[in-house]
Amino acid sequence: MKAQMHDFMDGKGPVPSHIHTKGGGWVADTANVYNSAYIGPDARVSGNAWVHDNALVSGNARVYGDALVSGNAWVYGDALVSGNAWVSGDARVYGDARVYGNARVYDNALVYDDALVHGDALVYGNARVYGNARVYGDAWVHDNALVHDDALVHGDALVYGNALVYGNALVYGDARVKRGVYTSTPTSITRSDGYMFTLQSDGSIVAGCRDFTPDEAKAHWGNPEHHKHRESMAIVTALNAIAAERQ
Repeated sequence: MKAQMHDFMDGKGPVPSHIHTKGGGWVADTANVYNSAYIGPDARVSGNAWVHDNALVSGNARVYGDALVSGNAWVYGDALVSGNAWVSGDARVYGDARVYGNARVYDNALVYDDALVHGDALVYGNARVYGNARVYGDAWVHDNALVHDDALVHGDALVYGNALVYGNALVYGDARVKRGVYTSTPTSITRSDGYMFTLQSDGSIVAGCRDFTPDEAKAHWGNPEHHKHRESMAIVTALNAIAAERQ
């Protein structure tokens, strides 16, 4: 019996393929798709991609490379998941969104519109990334955080808690944004040892695992026995002054 062939329009020409029994979409023979997964009639799964469990790939979505879609995750619309990216749990990737590289989107996270998540970035919890936003590098967006419009989150930055980052905001480096609204780049000052202090929109200061009100910050870093307390206090004083001017 002659093998079925299909061209996935990836430059490789027609390759051995089959129509998935649940949904009727084309799947390359090199891909691994569970019978329980749904591949819609216009969706495509190619390369060494994996679609497991009760995952759904529909619309004009494409899953390829070594990507994995599993659990109850949905990839639909014109979304692309590729490279070594994983979409799992109850996550949704749709619209014209792209998830690639070694990125991970999981739990109840949503990535949609024209958003890009790539590199080694993580988006999870109830986080949402949408509009033209980009999350990349080693950045994490999680909890109930929202990143949208033309915002960029990259480097080792964390956006979490109930933070809302949008407009042309840029969160990068080791910045930590936990609460409040940011339409421009949050104010951060880096200590000489690379430790970054980030001013939150409510005047509090987050640095590493520390999350302090202005008074708590003074008490903690003002202790003479604290590592680099003089430099730390200079940073805290500067951030408090900036917060006061913005009120």
